[in-house]
Amino acid sequence: MRIDIITVLPEMLESPLGCSILKRARDKGLVELEVHNLRDYTTNRHRKVDDYPFGGDAGMVMQVEPVDRCISALKEQRRYDEVIFTAPDGEVFNQQMANQMSMLENIIILCGHYKGIDYRIREHLITREISVGDYVLTGGEMPAAIITDAIVRLLPGAIGDEQSALTDSFQDNLLEPPIYTRPACYKGWDVPEILLSGHQAKIDEWRHEQAVARTRRLRPDLLEE
Repeated sequence: MRIDIITVLPEMLESPLGCSILKRARDKGLVELEVHNLRDYTTNRHRKVDDYPFGGDAGMVMQVEPVDRCISALKEQRRYDEVIFTAPDGEVFNQQMANQMSMLENIIILCGHYKGIDYRIREHLITREISVGDYVLTGGEMPAAIITDAIVRLLPGAIGDEQSALTDSFQDNLLEPPIYTRPACYKGWDVPEILLSGHQAKIDEWRHEQAVARTRRLRPDLLEE
C-alpha cells in the first residue's frame, strides 16, 4: 500500500508517521508513506498557496492550481483508488471505513487548511471527503495522521498479533469488554473470577455480554446500527 499526503505543513506529520506501528510497517515494507509540501507545486516566487475568497468573506482559501498540479503529478506515476480530503463537513470516519480502505492499493490524502479550499477541488479532484468529528481543527494534518494510523495498523504484519486488531472496539459495532492483567488482586481490587477460570467458552461468553453492556451504556447508537 502507498499513502501520499499533501499538506502545507509537512513538519506536523513527521512525528506521527515516524513512530510505533507506522514506523514498523514502513520498515517492513508494508506501506509507503510520502508527505508532499504543497508549496513545491506553486508557480509564484513567494510559494503562496492561498488567496482571498471571491464574493468577500473572512479568511483565506487554498487555491486550486497547486493542488491540481500536485495531484496530477502523482497520478502520472500510479493509479489511485481514492483521493481523500480531510474536511469537517465530510462523512465521519469509523472503523468500517478503515477496514475498507486497508484493502486499497494507493491513496492520496489532501489536508485542508486556512478557511477552506477552492470548491472546484472538491468538485473535480476529490473522490471522498472525510471528517474525524464534529469540530474544527487548524488544519487537516492530524485527521490525515489519524486516518493513516487506523488504516495501516490493519495491514497484515503491521502488528504482532493480527487477532488483536480484529477484536478492537467498533469492529463488530461493539465496544471492547473490560480487560485485565497481573496481578490478579491489587489493593483488594480483584480481577473477575471468570477470567481466571481457564474455561474459554465461558470467558468468551462473558466478554461478549460485557461488550454489549458497555456499548448499551456508553454508545447505544452503535447497537441501533
